[in-house]
Amino acid sequence: MNQKNSKKLVSDDCCEDNKIYWPPLKAIDISSIPPPPVIGPGGNIIPTINRYFYIVTEDIDLTTGATLPANLFSDDNGNLVTEFKIFNPNGYVNLYINAVMQEGGAYKLTVDSLILNPFNATIFAGTPIIIESLGFQQI
Repeated sequence: MNQKNSKKLVSDDCCEDNKIYWPPLKAIDISSIPPPPVIGPGGNIIPTINRYFYIVTEDIDLTTGATLPANLFSDDNGNLVTEFKIFNPNGYVNLYINAVMQEGGAYKLTVDSLILNPFNATIFAGTPIIIESLGFQQI
């Protein structure tokens, strides 16, 4: 029989069409999730997340690298920023260009700019650049 079971991830007969059936995803509003309960002194680690957004307005040639000042970016509320919050040493930064996470060695983030290392590529106008800065504090 060639019946598919939607609760299984792989089709019943592996050789016919090799399709994978994923259960439907449901998006949730992250603000509706309550914070974790306080366990005791020194028992919780609380994350802080800052995100910065920029849509490239003109092509960026990376053959000699590029520096993008912080004031090109806006925060989660759409407000322009003057500097990036960097959590050092208890945090890290991720860079996404066109929704693809970049290798850590491809860039450097300072308080006032994003420095993109030289690479034989171009970032085209209209491309989104997202910086995600995460920090952790023990309470």
